[in-house]
Amino acid sequence: MRPIHNPSTDPTSDKQAAMSQTLTQPIDEARSAVHELTPNRSLHMQLMPEALARVHLQERLQEAEHERLARALWLRRRAERASLRARRALAGVVMQ
Repeated sequence: MRPIHNPSTDPTSDKQAAMSQTLTQPIDEARSAVHELTPNRSLHMQLMPEALARVHLQERLQEAEHERLARALWLRRRAERASLRARRALAGVVMQ
């Protein structure tokens, strides 16, 4: 006949319980740290429109900057052409 296993009197069960607690304690601490750093889903969903608006604004600013640079380049080329025309006209007057 096999002896009946009684966990309260078995010294190995105490060791196993202690070992289990020491193994799961860092996992529990890591989980709580992750939950502290990660906002919950409802907060994330509430902040989504703000994040989308921020991205949209950033894209608009980039487009405006691109258009400003393109316009500046166009105006510079226009000024260079006007300068060349003026130099040609001046050279034509001097050569006569």
